[in-house]
Amino acid sequence: MGKTAVAQAFADIESAVAVLNAEAEGRGSEPFSAADPLAGLADGCLDILAGAASVQARVSGLMANAAVTYADTAQAAAPPDASVPAQEMAVTAEVACALSIGERAAGSFLAVSHALATRLPLTFSAVQAGSLSWQHARVMADEAATLDAEGAAALEAHFLDPDAPDAARGCPAGEMPASRFRHRARTWRERHHAESIETRHAKGVLDRRVECCPDQDGMAWVTAYLPGDQAVAIWNRTTAIARGLQGPAEQRTLTQLRADVYAAALLGNGHPECSDPGQVLSPRAQVLVTVPVFSLLGATEEPAMLDGYGPIPASMARDLVANGAESFHRVLIDPRDGAPLEIGRTSYRLTKAMRQWLRLRDGKCPFPGCSNNSLDNEADHLLAWANGGTTGVSNLGQTCPKHHRLRHTSTWQPTPATRDQPPGWISPSGRHYKSEHQDWEPPHWPDHPDRVHLGVSLGEEDLDRFLHARA
Repeated sequence: MGKTAVAQAFADIESAVAVLNAEAEGRGSEPFSAADPLAGLADGCLDILAGAASVQARVSGLMANAAVTYADTAQAAAPPDASVPAQEMAVTAEVACALSIGERAAGSFLAVSHALATRLPLTFSAVQAGSLSWQHARVMADEAATLDAEGAAALEAHFLDPDAPDAARGCPAGEMPASRFRHRARTWRERHHAESIETRHAKGVLDRRVECCPDQDGMAWVTAYLPGDQAVAIWNRTTAIARGLQGPAEQRTLTQLRADVYAAALLGNGHPECSDPGQVLSPRAQVLVTVPVFSLLGATEEPAMLDGYGPIPASMARDLVANGAESFHRVLIDPRDGAPLEIGRTSYRLTKAMRQWLRLRDGKCPFPGCSNNSLDNEADHLLAWANGGTTGVSNLGQTCPKHHRLRHTSTWQPTPATRDQPPGWISPSGRHYKSEHQDWEPPHWPDHPDRVHLGVSLGEEDLDRFLHARA
């Protein structure tokens, strides 16, 4: 059939899109609901949105398939003496023209398409089936780029094969925003890369830099490429100072205050509201780092987890503990999967330790797609205390202020949580949306557990002081 079949297929697609547009505008031959046309139309539009997202992913898979086949065919048809770089340039230029995009974008599209077709079969199949978007596929290709074939296959299996030994738990990859999936995939890559995170971090530190990029309307971006602990501490400290400046008379938003604090700290000795540099409010930067005990003792080099960032080298975690950690929270974990074990409370109010526990369980605001890791996320009883709800981990969520307000000012409702799973959510339309789960893994044990004491590590004295406190 050739071109005739292609033309007919696209004509059918155009007809289907026209029908869906008419339905979305309420011009269909029948209402979605005869009993309640308005509610039926709203619900039908959500169905169209979800279906269109799946079709969009399938079309992306089709485009990738066609691009790879075109590139392979063009290469096979090229003269034997043709220059490989010249042929690649010609293919990229052709794809760019066909898609009406720049050649750099076309080159990136071809690179991802080739990675899917040759190294990431599970990802390619998921895109073609409509269960994974092109944005998610790009994330997978990016994170697999520096892994060997075995590592790339393991990365795919973890997120896309439910029967894998260490399959990811919680919200499926295709049901979370690509930005959140990038965080999850990056975390897995950092833990399982063939080259140790200590070695890779040492290389990365050599590339630290600050860049300035002009923008519109007399504005510009200043960005810094720094070790993760420094970057998170800077963010937390500017946020803490900015929150301290908020008040009834303060008209600036938190975002504006944070920017002003940042600029004032670099250009002077204080923040915007201080006339005397010696009176500057300088709260300690607060960070939450989860360190496996054997890594803290120097017996293993298993990565630690820095709240709001992800895996960090064990040496960085030991340094954070040795240089300024004011308190420790002993957290017992399940040795089978690394998940924290349940704790219970009988009082309504949460202690500071319990709030830290919730941050450890949820990792961020549990609302689907939210990336808010702010230090003042609001603990909330899922079943209200007045209605018999308990102050235990299984009845608590820690939403950011925005989604806390959403819960209490709309009909969005959280679903029950468990000891190691944050609550999901039910929308006003009655749809259920899953929250992400922390991707816990069993802790690493040293090769010779009977010889754990290897001398005093950076954090051993602090750990000993904590473990024997209140004995």
